[in-house]
Amino acid sequence: MAAPQERLGASCAVGFAASHRTILFKFPAGGTALLKSLVFECAFRLHAVALLFFQQRHDLRHYLRSHYGDHTFEHLYRWNWFDTSLLIPYFIVMIILAFYGMHRYQLVYLYYKHRKNAAKEPPCHFERLPRVTVQLPIFNEQFVIDRLIDACTNLDYPRELLEIQVLDDSTDETQEVAASICARYRALGHPIVYLHRTNRYGFKAGALDEGLKTASGEFVAIFDADFVPPRDWLMKVIHHFAQPEIGMVQTRWTHLNRDYSFLTQVEAILLDGHFVLEHGGRSRAGVFFNFNGTAGMWRRNVIDEAGGWQHDTLTEDTDLSYRAQLKGWKFKYLQDVECPAELPIEMTAFKTQQARWAKGLIQTSKKILPHVFKSDQPWHTKLEAWYHLTANLSYPLMIVLSVLLMPAMVIRFYQGWFQMLLIDLPLFMASTFSISSFYLVSQKELYPRRWYRTFLYLPFLMSLGIGLTITNTRAVLEALFGIQSSFKRTPKYRVEKRGEKAQAAKYRKRLGIVPWIELAIGCYFALTIWYAWVNENYFTIPFLLLFVVGYWYTGLLSLLQGRFEHWRSGANLDESSPKPYPVGV
Repeated sequence: MAAPQERLGASCAVGFAASHRTILFKFPAGGTALLKSLVFECAFRLHAVALLFFQQRHDLRHYLRSHYGDHTFEHLYRWNWFDTSLLIPYFIVMIILAFYGMHRYQLVYLYYKHRKNAAKEPPCHFERLPRVTVQLPIFNEQFVIDRLIDACTNLDYPRELLEIQVLDDSTDETQEVAASICARYRALGHPIVYLHRTNRYGFKAGALDEGLKTASGEFVAIFDADFVPPRDWLMKVIHHFAQPEIGMVQTRWTHLNRDYSFLTQVEAILLDGHFVLEHGGRSRAGVFFNFNGTAGMWRRNVIDEAGGWQHDTLTEDTDLSYRAQLKGWKFKYLQDVECPAELPIEMTAFKTQQARWAKGLIQTSKKILPHVFKSDQPWHTKLEAWYHLTANLSYPLMIVLSVLLMPAMVIRFYQGWFQMLLIDLPLFMASTFSISSFYLVSQKELYPRRWYRTFLYLPFLMSLGIGLTITNTRAVLEALFGIQSSFKRTPKYRVEKRGEKAQAAKYRKRLGIVPWIELAIGCYFALTIWYAWVNENYFTIPFLLLFVVGYWYTGLLSLLQGRFEHWRSGANLDESSPKPYPVGV
């Protein structure tokens, strides 16, 4: 027996057909064929609309009833070895990622629990200011070196107690530009020296170590080429070293070109999460955290006591930080002291930076974690060191998850919705939603009046993290298998405002095959969305969209960004930094 809606639709169709016949009957025999055709077309269309409107519709109630209230096939699914072989690695990966996700909740908890331990004003001051050396390690930075030197010569500190070292490893015109700027400021009475190496042995760590051989300061401040330290930076930092147990002080990065593009806004949120909750939570809880390679100051004898700058990892800053803290030195993080820097404006530059950090942290974990676990540090310090240094292992795990996601979705679909919600949902909440809360809290701490705008960026922030998977997985695997590579610098374009044109087109990165792999994986996840849609598994589609957007966004931006500028200005995209120091992905 037909359903009421179907019967109603059928009767309406008969009525429309009858009316059609009546209308045709009333036409005189000599009526035009055109008018008959129009009447027939109108009746036919009304008939189609009626059938569409009155047929049984799959609304929300129908969807919920058919998917979650229908027990026709309940208990019919039986486990088999094939399904088990797929689901075991799937759940192992999900559980590991969930643990790293729950650790983000832990950092938020530590940040608020130990709020009273936040470093503010120094508890005591030097009676006489000590001598300070400012080191500026650069490599092919001709477009930003003048901005950096201008800021450092303008620092509010007695000239007789200040020394500025420009440590230049450049292989291009930066040599002449930096040397002439240093000569000009030296003629004006500024204590600045220019040191150029003819090789890049040890890369940045080698340059810093070379500078220490002639440095005269009791304390050493370090700024990368893309930073612009404020005039009062030294005076805000130096007095924290009046406490003799303090070995290093790190300040918070801010962003010169945060509003330059959508990409830089997302990058800024990512870095804010690191500097607010990771550094803030760890420093307040009294566990190990790291110097970020720039915008910080060291006690000179701490560097020597910890074994000096070593270049067997790409994150020499984290390596030295852990060695110094294992020696018993205390670090301070000053969240309220800012040092602005330039964010990468192109996807390839951003991916290069992230890959270097990912590889360096895994290299450091292999080198340092055995010493951490053998030390007499508290267990919670050791555990936090493990989470900190191994966090990038999540990238190869994401590759495994990407491969297993579609077959696991098929298997889990036939097991039943209750099993999916009972097991998959908590793992999903732990591994994914923790990212949202992590970055929302950091923005709320920094921008209490407009933090809610972060909600608009959250999907893209998570997508961008997913899109970095291919590049960072390769970097992590290189670190795990001991494959060495050069220190791949992040190019600086000296752009701060939306619409400004980049000056350093010649430093643009080479692309390789990675963007094409990202696009292919995005297509694979688009296929999983199609499968979920066909099977009315709608609740998984927003999650899968993050993967599609992430892989396509990073892939397309890597391929297209800079192409229009190339056509306009004739920039040579086949050349980046001079050989034999290739860069890029």
